[in-house]
Amino acid sequence: MYAITLNGFGDPEVMEWARVDDLPPPGPGQVAIDVVAAGVNRADVMQRMGFYPPPPGASETPGLEVSGVIADVGAEVQGWAPGDAVCALLAGGGYADRVNVAATQVLPVPQGVSVTAAAALPEAAATVWSNVVMTGGLDRGQTLLIHGGGSGIGTHAIQVGRGLGANVAVTAGTQFKLDRCRELGAQTLINYREQDFPAVVNAEYGGANVILDIMGGSYLAKNVQALAENGHLTIIGLQGGATAELDLGALLFKRGSVHVTNLRRRPEQGPGSKAEIITELRRQLWPLIAQGTVAPVVAAEVPITDAAEAHKLLDSAQTVGKVLLTVREP
Repeated sequence: MYAITLNGFGDPEVMEWARVDDLPPPGPGQVAIDVVAAGVNRADVMQRMGFYPPPPGASETPGLEVSGVIADVGAEVQGWAPGDAVCALLAGGGYADRVNVAATQVLPVPQGVSVTAAAALPEAAATVWSNVVMTGGLDRGQTLLIHGGGSGIGTHAIQVGRGLGANVAVTAGTQFKLDRCRELGAQTLINYREQDFPAVVNAEYGGANVILDIMGGSYLAKNVQALAENGHLTIIGLQGGATAELDLGALLFKRGSVHVTNLRRRPEQGPGSKAEIITELRRQLWPLIAQGTVAPVVAAEVPITDAAEAHKLLDSAQTVGKVLLTVREP
């Protein structure tokens, strides 16, 4: 089989599409997927640079989500068969032409979505739903503040928030990205280079009930300022640093909560597991996708042999939504 290998850590050019050892047949509870496309995520970039090693036992090949067709099923697998069009959440290994994955982390390609575009869904959907809905408890009429509204996570979160009847505010650094966020349903558009987001959110909504944050340390104090009473801040990225001083008095005054979470290292089974999240996605989010309320936002499709170019696109001011690596025709 073929997969992306890393010739050391560093710039995108360290990635090479190369022949590697074939995978073994899928084990008990697993399925093998012939990959059509793989999603590109910030975690892949961090792994390529040497800052985000895969969890113990996971593939050293980057890639946290794929779409494709089931090629084989292992023992004890029910509900899946060879030929099924699917997408899947992985702990690694997605930048390849075949993957083995726990059947509990597999979803059908949603109605109305192409097999290729479905690769944009698993990581963003699982991240947004687990943090905004399952943990944050976002409800109709509440306010969701999304940092990085033009990202793959952000563009998905906008649609989920609006689909649940919430008010949605976003931050982004260019008017181009803010305009695209408006098209997706965001009502309050904040240019973080020019505006103070806590002031805007507090003036318009009295604070945000749920904040989805990719920045971490540099935004912590302002995020607490932007919380509504009983608000929930969930931090899923550390692009602004891993440390900051937390004003517990300000948080206490609002009876707020801060949750720092990671999807890749969640267990496969049990409370808070990937299996639990995937079950909720299929039950609650997949119908919204079938209705057209939520759709994958794909900025670019790049052949996997040009993976370096795909990683560069992730940081482009013109990229809104997900970048996909295409492996084979669906």
